[in-house]
Amino acid sequence: MYLAVLVSVLALVALVGIGLFVFGLRRRLIQRSGGTFDCSLRWNVPEEPDPVGAPSGKGWVYGVARYSGDRIMWFRVFSYAPRPRRVLERSAIEVIGRRTPEGEEELALLSDAVVLGCLHQGVRLELAMSEDALTGFLAWLEAAPPGQRVNVA
Repeated sequence: MYLAVLVSVLALVALVGIGLFVFGLRRRLIQRSGGTFDCSLRWNVPEEPDPVGAPSGKGWVYGVARYSGDRIMWFRVFSYAPRPRRVLERSAIEVIGRRTPEGEEELALLSDAVVLGCLHQGVRLELAMSEDALTGFLAWLEAAPPGQRVNVA
């Protein structure tokens, strides 16, 4: 009886350990080619704010973004998926504006985050990143090849 419980507990501990190892390995593989930054994403944001007025902290997903040529590949942090959850094309990104987190967003985002409102192929989204990452992101947008329209607010 005790042996069966011990084996079950050891198997559970081993599974949790393997899961954490794979989780860390995935993050390492995403970051190994460089050009990554922490970036929270809120997809399909409504145009009208909440009736209360302050932006809601709902809908934000913490992730890691990686520059890849003319694309940004966005990966969820808390996932085992090897593929990016979203791929943003540089030519399709239109920056609408930027702001600081307000209300519940301050709890949902990293402490030094700046929220960047964008349109991507007609879908409103918000990206939250550090000031340094924002500078790099806007520079990447502005460095588009000749002939691509770039709208950086």
